[in-house]
Amino acid sequence: MNYLKIAVLFVIAAVLNALAPWLLQRIAQLGGTETAIASTLWCLSLFLGFGWACSKVAEGTVFPSFTIQLLIGIVLHDALAPLSVELALAVVVCTALAAVILKSGGDEIDRKAFVKIAFPTLMIAVVGYLITFFITYALLLALGLAGNTAALLAAILGSTDPAALIPTLKQLTIKPEYRRVSDMAVAESALNDAVGAIFTSAIAAMVLGGMKLDNMGGLAGGLFSADNLMLLGQQFWWGTVAGIVGWLCMYGFDCYKATHHASGADEPMYDFAIALAGPLVTFMFAQLIHGNGFLAAFIAGLLGNFNRGSKAFHSLIHSMETKIESIAKPTIFMMVGPFVALPDLVNTAGLGLAVALLFMLVARPVAVMVSLLPTRISFKEKLFLCAVRETGVIPVVLAVMTVAQFPQMTQLMPLTAWVVIWTLTLLPAITPWWSRKLGILE
Repeated sequence: MNYLKIAVLFVIAAVLNALAPWLLQRIAQLGGTETAIASTLWCLSLFLGFGWACSKVAEGTVFPSFTIQLLIGIVLHDALAPLSVELALAVVVCTALAAVILKSGGDEIDRKAFVKIAFPTLMIAVVGYLITFFITYALLLALGLAGNTAALLAAILGSTDPAALIPTLKQLTIKPEYRRVSDMAVAESALNDAVGAIFTSAIAAMVLGGMKLDNMGGLAGGLFSADNLMLLGQQFWWGTVAGIVGWLCMYGFDCYKATHHASGADEPMYDFAIALAGPLVTFMFAQLIHGNGFLAAFIAGLLGNFNRGSKAFHSLIHSMETKIESIAKPTIFMMVGPFVALPDLVNTAGLGLAVALLFMLVARPVAVMVSLLPTRISFKEKLFLCAVRETGVIPVVLAVMTVAQFPQMTQLMPLTAWVVIWTLTLLPAITPWWSRKLGILE
């Protein structure tokens, strides 16, 4: 019955998409500001309505709501056409929502637990990302992709996804002695999102500069040149500084909240505005000082640790999580729709499956095993991490940003969509079974 509901939802989306050109033409006749307002509200209504419907019909099925939302967005390609014209708006919306999600990823990790796993987390998030990037690039070249497209796609796909990982791991009761590997997975997903954003911007700058990335030597030479390394270092350093500043601002609000909470007063409803503004202002400040905003948002959340360390913040964090699940995630996943038509997805199906399988079965295991060699992470824990490689929110955001710069690279978004679809469908379903086989569940 649940699968029938999914089929019905896709039929409704297809019918609405067929009628959309007529409606959008009528909206265009309004002219000026009225057209902009009406088309924006139309797209927003689709995100909210179908995002909710996808979450409902996914219950009790093997399909995560994220996968259905992404596919529904593609079915609604024509209906969401106004966003494909307003590229700047799409990029801003995706970036802002991603900053909020990364801040919540930092909140999710126990700060004291993170200190104990900081070294292996940095190894898998930074060194592991680089290994994943270069292996994926080589595999994409072997599959026949152009050098520049392969380099950008490899950089985009290198990030894991806290938005998908956290719900999956919350369903598992992991033995205390293996709990650090669960924290590592979440911390890696948030930290290497920042690494992925930095490297994607670096690759994009190289392509815009006219550099040909047709082989491994040319890519490595440009990526690790003195100027580029200086740029990467600045992004990390100033992103960290901005994250600390963002945390200090939120800490001041935390002190106020703690005093207010201790007095027994009810929590004002409007306090949520500050919780939402925190990661957005932190991201903006990081950009102003030439740091990475995604890294800054994560660090602000990690240092604040409001999901664990502050009772006064608990209800606010719960409210934030609710809005992320119901608004932020559906909007980002459905944002693929304006940039990928259903025929594009069908035409790249074979290549997309090949990329996804090679990504999960080759790039991820090699990255885990090699990057964690200098650590004390057990082989069993490494095997668990090999199967935890969801790709989602940040790769979608990075793909939207990259397509805005390189609209001629028509394979970027469909292939990103396929890797997101396969990893979000297969890995959350496999993780519980794999965890039981490894004996790390209570």
